[in-house]
This record gives sequence, C-alpha cells and structure tokens, in this order.
Amino acid sequence: MCGIAGFLDFRARDSRSDLERMVRCMADALAHRGPDDAGAWVDEAAGVALGHRRLSIVDLSPAGHQPMLSAGDRYVIVYNGEIYNHGELREELARRGAAFRGHSDTEVVLAAVDAWGPARALGRFNGMFAMALWDRRERCLHLARDRFGEKPLYYGVVGGTLFFGSELKALRAHPRCDMAVDRAALAQFLRFGYVPAPASIYAGIRKLRPGTHLRVAVEDHAAAHPTPYWSISGAVRAAVQDRFAGPEDAAIDELDRLLRDAIRLRMVADVPLGAFLSGGIDSSMVVALMQAESRAPVRTFTIGFHDRAYDEASAARAVAKHLGTDHTELYVTPEEARAVIPRLPALYDEPFADSSQIPTFLVAELARRHVTVALSGDGGDELFGGYNRYFWAQNVWNGVRTVPRRARPLARAAILGALAATARRAAVHPGPGHGRGGHDSRRSQRDGQSAWGARLPPFLRPRLPSRLLPRLPADKLQKLADLFAASDEHDVYLRLASTWKEPLAVVRGAEPGLEPLPVPALLSREAAELGVTSFAEQMMYADTLTYLPDDILAKVDRATMGVSLEGRMPFLDPRLLSFAWRLPPRAKLRAGTGKLPLRRLLARYVPEALFDRPKMGFGVPVGAWLRGPLRDWAESLLGEGALSRGGFFERGPVRAAWDEHLRGTRNLEHPLWAVLMFQAWQASQPGLQAPRTAGREPRIFRPSP
Repeated sequence: MCGIAGFLDFRARDSRSDLERMVRCMADALAHRGPDDAGAWVDEAAGVALGHRRLSIVDLSPAGHQPMLSAGDRYVIVYNGEIYNHGELREELARRGAAFRGHSDTEVVLAAVDAWGPARALGRFNGMFAMALWDRRERCLHLARDRFGEKPLYYGVVGGTLFFGSELKALRAHPRCDMAVDRAALAQFLRFGYVPAPASIYAGIRKLRPGTHLRVAVEDHAAAHPTPYWSISGAVRAAVQDRFAGPEDAAIDELDRLLRDAIRLRMVADVPLGAFLSGGIDSSMVVALMQAESRAPVRTFTIGFHDRAYDEASAARAVAKHLGTDHTELYVTPEEARAVIPRLPALYDEPFADSSQIPTFLVAELARRHVTVALSGDGGDELFGGYNRYFWAQNVWNGVRTVPRRARPLARAAILGALAATARRAAVHPGPGHGRGGHDSRRSQRDGQSAWGARLPPFLRPRLPSRLLPRLPADKLQKLADLFAASDEHDVYLRLASTWKEPLAVVRGAEPGLEPLPVPALLSREAAELGVTSFAEQMMYADTLTYLPDDILAKVDRATMGVSLEGRMPFLDPRLLSFAWRLPPRAKLRAGTGKLPLRRLLARYVPEALFDRPKMGFGVPVGAWLRGPLRDWAESLLGEGALSRGGFFERGPVRAAWDEHLRGTRNLEHPLWAVLMFQAWQASQPGLQAPRTAGREPRIFRPSP
C-alpha cells in the first residue's frame, strides 16, 4: 500500500530539478501512506512528474521500488494498492514471454499493460488500486481506480497543470495548486456527511469514480474524459437476468467457495497479517475462513468501551476463543477516544462526518502495533442486506402512505412531541452518568422511551410496525418522523440517507439548483430499470455506488493508512458481487432479518448463539459528548463569530440546531457533527475561500457521453 502524487504541466515550464523538488514535496505529504521508501521520476520535456511513497507489502526488496519502468521503458507507473490475482496473471504473461526482475504485483501491472494495453489490462485486475501511468511513446497520462473505490484518487486542472494524488494534501503541497471550497460540494457534504464522487470539497478538483479510467494526452488534453472499464450496473444487470435457481444449500456451498478464495488471495503478504474482529457477522465470517486457511492462529484485533451499550469486545472475544485466534483487545476510555478528534482534519483531509471514524482509527492503531495488513468485513452489508433500513423502510413507508396526506404533518408532530416529552423527563430525572462532563449510553437513552408509542394519537399507532415501536432509539424515531414528509419510497431512502434534510438553507449564499440532483434516489430508480424490483435491493444498489465508496471505504482507507496499515476487504471481490446479485431478494432478506446466506454459512464455523444478536454499528456517544465534555470545543466552532468567519454557513439554522440539542428536546448529533467536522477542517486550513458561483466544469471532468 502506498501514496501516489504527481502532475502534468501542459506548458512544460519547469526545469528538471524544479519538477523533482515539487513532486517530492507532494509525495512527502503522503509519508504516512508509505513510510518505507520514496521515489520520483520526471520528464522535463513533457512537463510530467510522478511521485511515490511506499509501504512494502509484497516483495520487500528494491525490485519493488517505484516509480517503476516497464521492461521496454515505454511506461512509467506509480501505483497504490494490491492486485490479488497477480500470481495467475504473472503465469499467463510469462507464457507470452514477459520477464520479471522480482515478485511484486507492480511488475505484473506493467507487463499486463505492455501486453494488452491500459484499458484491457484494467479489466483483468482483481484488486484494489489507484494508479498513474505515463506512456512515453504517446505522451499521455493514464489515471485509473479500482472497481469499488477502495483506494482514493483525486485529480484536477489548475492553472494549466493537471494534478493528481491519493489525498488532497498532496495537491495542496504544490505551490501552484490554489484551491477554493466548492459550495455545491459543501451542500452535498452537509446532506450526506461525506462529499460524494465525483466532487471533492474543492472547486475544480474531482475524485476519479470507481471502475473508471482517464486518458490525458499532452496534445489533446481538453478532450479527455473519464470512461468506465467496468461498472456495477453492468454486473448487476447480468446477475439479475441469471438469478440462482438451485437449492439453498448449493448457494451456500458456492458462497463458501467464492469467499474462501477471495480471502485466500487477500492473505498473500510478505509482512505480518491479521484481521479486525467486532464479533458481528461480517468480520466473524472473514476471520473464520482466514483461520480455516491458516496453519497458525490468525491475529485478531478489537477495541472495547466500558459503556456496554457501545461495547462489542465481549462478543468478539467469544468468537475469537471459539476459532482459536491470537486475539488482542484494548479497552478505550472516553478520554482516549475524544483525544482522536483533534487529529481528524489532517487524518481525513477532506470534511468527513461519520463519527465511527473515531473507533475505526483506534482499532487500526491497535492492529498496526502488531501487523502491517488487516482484513475486514466491510462490504458485506451492502452486498447481502445488512442495514436495518433494508428491511424496515418498506414497512414504514407502507404504514406512512395509509395515513391521509393532510394528516401526515400531524403524525410527524405527534412523534416529535412524544420524543420531546421523554427528553424533558430525562432532563429532570437524568440517569447515572448523565450531565455535563458525563458519559451516556444507548440504554439510558432508551429509558423512558419504551412507552413512547402510547403517547401517539390512536389513528397513528396501528399504521406503524408494532415490533419496531418499543426498541427504536431516539435518532431513529426522528428519522421516522421525517418520513411523513416523503413523497414516495425513493424519497424515503433519500431522507434516511440525509443528515441535513435542507442543506441549501444552511450554506451561506446558496442558490436554487446549487445542489445536484439527489443521487441516491436517482440510483434507486436506476436499479429498477436494471430489473431490480425489490425496494430493499434498490437501496442496496444505490449504497454500493455511493455510501460504500464515499463513506465506508474512505473511512477505512484514511484510518488504516493514517497509521501505515493496509486494509483489505474480501467481500469486495467482483465475483462475490455477481454472486450476491444472482440471489433472489428473499434469499438475502426475509422476515426482518438480513444477510441470510452469510448467517447460514457462518453457522458452519461458529455457533449461532455467538453471532445472532441485533446489529450494533460501530459508534461512540457523540450526542452526549457534545452536551458534556465536548461542549466548550463545539461552542468555539459553532459560536456566532466562528460561523461568520469564512462565510460558509447561515448562523440561524446552525445555532437553532445547537440550542435544541443542548436543551435535549432532540438528538441532533449527526447534523451538528457535520458542521463541526467542516469547521474543524476549515480551521486547519487558513485562507480558505468559497467561490461566489459554481463555474462550468472543463471537459476533463465530465463522463463520456
């Protein structure tokens, strides 16, 4: 795993020494991604410079050094990632006459490009990667990103130069790469808690979409555009036209074979390797098959919290004991968790507001003390239906639409009123650990809520799924209230995915039309056009294209690479995506339970009692922290003066949300955390400006027609 950076100056105005100095400065900004080695390659006549920072994983010798030239010296590459099928490709290429100096997968990438050309070679790779490839003969730069978006790649043209890098900090390190905040991207960030691709927080800088390839020729760079070499939509269309029709046991056997092979490929490394283990289905499945493939105990890692409502360490410990892994756990105090917060702006490099970023970093930091590679269970929820919304959103919408439209605002007000009443009672009679400087739990958050449904008007109670009413926590009930304003099931999904429901009211100077169309809702409709008729699967499709790469994978990449740890995700094997989509919806979700194939397969390796429990997520009590030990920090970023500086936010809606959260009438931790993460990021980057209007994008940013 590595960090890559570079640029292509279309005017070729710098000397060789200046090119090398600037690209090394860009690469050094990514030293955390690659502490083991560094390199640079420049072509003064073409104005191109490639920089690399190396984390040595496969072939630790100098033969793996980058930038690397192909055997015939035509191509030069800087590459971040792993090609898991490089052994198979190496044998095929050797039969075609390719010769190799070492055993790194980087050599295989170059040999594949030599043999098949960049576009065809990309389609042969099973792996995670971001790469920049300079073609010395045709004088063009190729940028490419893996199918799911596991590895990041930013790019953009500023002042006649194309810049690229694994993280935005590499672009900022170049003296001529001046950037300003994009207000449209800021609005999207407030809605989702992340900046969705292809946008970045900076105007004119974009993320290369997963599964796409950008070819930029020096002589004709204005005509360049990203083109897909593989698409999830194509894979889904093919899969749903060939649904699995065999017996259920045969499907589980096939899942076992595919997942075991995906894990086997991802266990190849010349450095110590382990796995994250939460005790949930996905991570337990990965660890169980790793242990089945290993002669020695697998190293597993988990962090625990003394607050049992947020602690999964005991479940992970039980799974580890059953499987016989070499298990390490670390119990983290609230103070240790909060100490991560000042590091978040530099670590995530772009505003990012998924608060599970904190425990993700902590478990990565723990694992890095012992191993250099860690496997995780990310991707299982999106492929096999693990999120609660997949099986209750449709039921809730079915209940909502039976309520007459004129009565829906009253239903929403009734839910919010019931929540406010329980919150006021909790404020008068707080449970143990509450109050300023205290530390709450989800259990205490639920105290007094078990009877909240009884406070709703009689006309509403029969229309909502009764089994959900007693156990939904306050933040979920707030989402439920908002669904009474939804127009259809796709709007339900958008509202469930949204942090700020009306972000244009929060971004200062926002104009109608500034925020792009709501992508998740559009994608769920697109899924229907592909032949996906189940609403749950439509949400899974949209999440795989948006939430997975831009939230989950970005979170894991920055957390792991922030401590020089390589994360690998076996569920994100393209063969598993095709298999998962061949399964009919009822084979994945049924009777309020998701991930049915994984549950059945895991039961072959782990007693069901060890993993059959409600999904917890990976969270920290941010809402209580903001009312307690983080209150002064939050006030310093949400005060009138702080909101005025920079000119990004309207003070009214932000201050209203902050005041309401402090009063305890609503838990608004998620929208407030988004504003706080932007404010903290902005404070780490003095001189940021917001462009007055959104400019027209150059052709290079627009997808192929």
